[in-house]
Amino acid sequence: MANIRVTDEVLIAVEQVNKSFPLPEGKGEFTVLSDIDLTVSAGEVVALLGRSGSGKSTLLRIMAGLIPPSKGQVSVNGKRLRGSNHDVAMVFQSFALLPWLTVRENVELGLEAQGVDRNERQQRALKAIDLVGLDGFESAYPKELSGGMKQRVGFARAFVLEPKVLFMDEPFSALDVLTSENLRGEIDDLWNAGTFPSKSILIVTHNIEEAVFLADRVIILGSNPGIVRGAVVIDLPRSHDRNSDRFKALVDYIYNVMTNPEAEVTGEVTVTVPKTMAKPSKSQSPYAYPLPHARAGGISGLLELIADQPQGMDDIPRLAEQIQLEVDDLLPILDAAVLLGFVEVTQGDVKLTETGQDFATTTILRSKDLFRQQVLQQVPILTSIIQTLREKRSGAMRAEFFRDLLDEYYPREEVERQFATAMDWGRYAELFEYDAREDRLYLPEIVTPESSE
Repeated sequence: MANIRVTDEVLIAVEQVNKSFPLPEGKGEFTVLSDIDLTVSAGEVVALLGRSGSGKSTLLRIMAGLIPPSKGQVSVNGKRLRGSNHDVAMVFQSFALLPWLTVRENVELGLEAQGVDRNERQQRALKAIDLVGLDGFESAYPKELSGGMKQRVGFARAFVLEPKVLFMDEPFSALDVLTSENLRGEIDDLWNAGTFPSKSILIVTHNIEEAVFLADRVIILGSNPGIVRGAVVIDLPRSHDRNSDRFKALVDYIYNVMTNPEAEVTGEVTVTVPKTMAKPSKSQSPYAYPLPHARAGGISGLLELIADQPQGMDDIPRLAEQIQLEVDDLLPILDAAVLLGFVEVTQGDVKLTETGQDFATTTILRSKDLFRQQVLQQVPILTSIIQTLREKRSGAMRAEFFRDLLDEYYPREEVERQFATAMDWGRYAELFEYDAREDRLYLPEIVTPESSE
């Protein structure tokens, strides 16, 4: 059983790991992870925390031996990992239960694959089922279970293997708020009681409070490519009291560094770093600078909520709790608002700029004018699109031309996401029109896309 005191026994070590995937049509590589170093020791819960694009799940799969690194290595108990990591078991975001098998049969699957005899695997499965609170549902089928119960089966299926390290890939994100809170608390109780069937836990999450609540150490990853920005030690007695001042200070600090991509992660909660966002150099293509994935309507709604607060300022953790948004959903909207010059973010607080206050409190027509103004001043990719359209005698261009420019820097899925965001902002600002049927962009004064070349 787990000893919750961190020991010097290093179970998994990641050394200088890089991971790249080829871009379409041989246009180079897209780097997901760069120079990753981290360790998981016996007796600790480690959380990997990062926004979309930080490669959290990719790193977890490399450590599990499901995919190889492009460079670097993973060591397990001091030996280089080649192939699957037999010291780990994984709980996924999706339940992935076989519908034709009962709860007990689903839990036994891993043991059956290992060749464990029937009597032993039944006994171990029943013990694991009891541990997750599903005693009495051994013969039930997945269709009879709620989402929370299905995820308990997922935990039991991992527990029964008695792995040295349990990997959890956003295990609560598919559940409703109350169910996830209940299950999260029960997992924490098992760990704190010393009855957890693993020496360590590694959890991938995008929920900051979840990371602080469960983990002893939070590894913060940067994005595009994923890098280790630093670690925050959760120096709280277990179980971690959400109402303590220290807990709140740690949450505020992590929100601060997550909303400040250039900030150094020191782990000291008193650090104040002004919000900065990198801008492409004059020699860099505007298409190389990714847009935050946030729709104009989401940006507008967020600004209106902040405008309702005294002095047009709000605490980011409080704001996230109010609107029930995870960090992967909230931070891109904040990034977009910062990029457009509507807000400033410092030390876990967000404050409307003068322009942002005007945008949030004026008429729809005026807000569109302000949005257009800020886009043309602050968003090079949209300025480039407009210039291209204006250079065409017809004022129109096939959308595939712009996708090809994005294709130089991103995988196909990300190309589509970048394109969709650019279209949303450009159309909201009334800078251009986009005809999805024709897959063509054209300036507003062009009556129909058919009049183009």
